[in-house]
Amino acid sequence: MATRKPIATQSTGDALIEDIKASLDQAEKLLREAAATTGEKADDLRARALSALDQGRAVLSETQENLIEQGRKVVQTTDEYVQDNPWKAVGVAGVAGLLLGALLSRR
Repeated sequence: MATRKPIATQSTGDALIEDIKASLDQAEKLLREAAATTGEKADDLRARALSALDQGRAVLSETQENLIEQGRKVVQTTDEYVQDNPWKAVGVAGVAGLLLGALLSRR
């Protein structure tokens, strides 16, 4: 039987949100400064703002890949459990179906 590992999706999500907020805040600050200045300094600030946005995209991409990988692991673990315990899986599915049917018939 496969052992279950806790999935840290909440902490991953929280870290993602904080990273994105930090990148967006930095980009916003740099763009505001760039709007107030002209010339070479404005170009430098715009470039730094674009860099901050690119970092945010990279974090999003990395987190997406991590979440997809975690999802695949959950699917694999579930598949292994069902393969190892088919009657338990049928029983759980049956009970879940009965409960869902009872809840929906009350409406």
